[in-house]
Amino acid sequence: MGIQGMELCAMAVVVLLFIAVLKQFGILEPMSMEDSSDSELELSTVRHQPEGLDQLQAQTKFTKKELQSLYRGFKNECPTGLVDEDTFKLIYSQFFPQGDATTYAHFLFNAFDADGNGAIHFEDFVVGLSILLRGTVHEKLKWAFNLYDINKDGYITKEEMLAIMKSIYDMMGRHTYPILREDAPLEHVERFFQKMDRNQDGVVTIDEFLETCQKDENIMSSMQLFENVI
Repeated sequence: MGIQGMELCAMAVVVLLFIAVLKQFGILEPMSMEDSSDSELELSTVRHQPEGLDQLQAQTKFTKKELQSLYRGFKNECPTGLVDEDTFKLIYSQFFPQGDATTYAHFLFNAFDADGNGAIHFEDFVVGLSILLRGTVHEKLKWAFNLYDINKDGYITKEEMLAIMKSIYDMMGRHTYPILREDAPLEHVERFFQKMDRNQDGVVTIDEFLETCQKDENIMSSMQLFENVI
């Protein structure tokens, strides 16, 4: 993936890598026609008990059977019902052994850890996954903005965007063809801000981000690739 590919706000990178990791570790299982007829999730074997099935269905765009399948995969990999950041980093390090996925995993973990308590619950997982796979364009873009807005102050700075791009480069950039230059992440950030920072005040707001992305056909196309993953 070259510079041009990285200029799609890394949205496709975020979703593709996350889904690939979930499939690799069995969390996204093929849907079974023999799902349990129980209307509630099995809760007795985990320390953290998720919200009821009906409530999760109301919060997401998954059916009950899909939620049951997702929960089984999640419970198999995370018996406690929680994923901490170290576990998240370990999963990514196994999936990308030739690169350093630590920082990228940290940023992605924070994007899924909605309440900032240092653990991803099943609720956090399915709500985020629902947005990425079945959300509206507006919802997906807001999720991406939240990923890039590292300190959650409502703005994306050049420093934040550079940190994200460096983390992607560290994880996979050295193994791309053609090989990216060392200044590739910075070049991406400069192009990102030329396109997104409409009033040239040095930061990108959510409104600027939404407006620019929705006018970019490549970005819009990239977010439609994952709607039928499960």
